[in-house]
Amino acid sequence: MKYSVDTYRLYQSEKMFSHTVRIHVRMRDEVDISVLEKAVNNAMKRYPYFAVRVTLDDEGGYVLRPNDKKIVVMTTAKKTPRLGSKAVNEHLIYADCEGKDIYLNISHTMCGGKGFQPWVMTTIWEYVKEKYDVVPDAPKIWKPDSDLLPGETAEPTMEMLSKEEPIIKRKIEKSPVLALDYLNGLINPFKRKPNYWIFVIDQADLIKVAKQNDSSVITFFFITFARALNHYFSKKYKTIVGEAAHNPRESMGIPNTHCDFLSHVYVNFERDRLDGDLEMLGTMARGQIILQTDPSVSHAEIRKLFSLYEAVDKEQGIKNKRKYMAKHSLSTGDDAQHGSFILNYTGWTDWGEVAEYIDWYAFVIEGHCTVEVTALADKIIFGLMQLVDTDKYALAFQEELNKLGVSCKIEGPYPKRLPRHELPQ
Repeated sequence: MKYSVDTYRLYQSEKMFSHTVRIHVRMRDEVDISVLEKAVNNAMKRYPYFAVRVTLDDEGGYVLRPNDKKIVVMTTAKKTPRLGSKAVNEHLIYADCEGKDIYLNISHTMCGGKGFQPWVMTTIWEYVKEKYDVVPDAPKIWKPDSDLLPGETAEPTMEMLSKEEPIIKRKIEKSPVLALDYLNGLINPFKRKPNYWIFVIDQADLIKVAKQNDSSVITFFFITFARALNHYFSKKYKTIVGEAAHNPRESMGIPNTHCDFLSHVYVNFERDRLDGDLEMLGTMARGQIILQTDPSVSHAEIRKLFSLYEAVDKEQGIKNKRKYMAKHSLSTGDDAQHGSFILNYTGWTDWGEVAEYIDWYAFVIEGHCTVEVTALADKIIFGLMQLVDTDKYALAFQEELNKLGVSCKIEGPYPKRLPRHELPQ
């Protein structure tokens, strides 16, 4: 690839979907915007690879260059500024706040959950330190003056990929989607209302049920959410397919890289067995995930992604590059494949004493019946993204949790307010 892997998502169209992430952090006290502004800019010293602006080279390719301007922090408004615009000092990051809520906005092109999670934690650690005049004990959180990890800025290459024959050939069953919701959410201005629900779940309850039934956190949610949605799909489909992103950075030899490059895992659930034994479903789901995350399989998928990027490199001019990406993108192009729902879990992270100042936090992204799961101390947070205004999926999921004796608190719906990009043309 000629350019940084951090640039290629910028070629994707935002006509339908925004390619950004909005991290919603609910604090326990009112947020002080002046303290937040100081904290955000101090924390950025630890992550110089995020302090960038977008430029175009002579071949029409996007190039990220250092940006030493201040990160903008503002009061939350209904209309969000565009990332890369002068309103945010041309950064691909900005922050806003309102009441007890902090929102950290970042371009998805630079990283995914594993890449921006440390930045979020450093920012909130710095905010707590400045506001309360304490130094929270949180050894797992990088501080503004912490050194970069070995390979944190490493770029993936084709040479890092396994050439082994995949141990399995992935089979993605034809899966139902909530087509009417998507139609209304994407093109009907009277029905479109992007929003998200927050479920704050007792971790002990969930882990107890998961361990009893050969499940992990992600397989538990795959099963319970598939059960919740089962009632809303046409009966002509025999299978519901859950989808999750997988970053194979460890098996590629760059475990600390912030870069986002994803294969996808598809878990097939036969609908006539969804109400059956939870342990059997957990074993089946885990088996499918283990096989598809094997390097021989996941690297083959990453090879397709990098081949796409190399093909974009060959196109001359920004218009041609964007046109090629629109047609061939693995996520939004003509041949893109998706499950019935998407569910991602970044994993458990140790916030130390900083957790005492936070109620919950969630990653807000595009999509409908798309889920982002986060964890904080003794809580697991299930963020449910939607394109239309309805509570039926949230209530159906709550009912499934109740059946299993897993307690939770529901909040929302909240408006997504995802920013888009303003890029050089």
